[in-house]
Amino acid sequence: MANSGNVVGGHKANLNNPNTSEESKQHSREVIENQGADTQSNTTTSSSTKPDGEKNPNNVAGGLKATLKNPNVSDEAKESAKERLEQME
Repeated sequence: MANSGNVVGGHKANLNNPNTSEESKQHSREVIENQGADTQSNTTTSSSTKPDGEKNPNNVAGGLKATLKNPNVSDEAKESAKERLEQME
C-alpha cells in the first residue's frame, strides 16, 4: 500500500509541473482534497513526522545530503544545507 504522504507529495509536484495538462492538475487537486491535505501547503502528515510534530532527524539529514549532490540546486542552498548538517552533528 502506498504511503499517503508520498501520494499527496506526488500530486503536489504535478500541480507545479508546467508540462502537465490542466485536466491532470484538476485530478491532482481532487486527490489532495480527498486526502485531507492543503493544495497550497508543502506539508503533509506522514510517517516521517513524529506525533509531536517534529521531523525525523534521519530524514532531514538525508534530504540535506541530497541537496548537496543535486546539480539543480544553487550554491547558496548547498551552503545552507551544509551548515545545517554540521549543526545536526
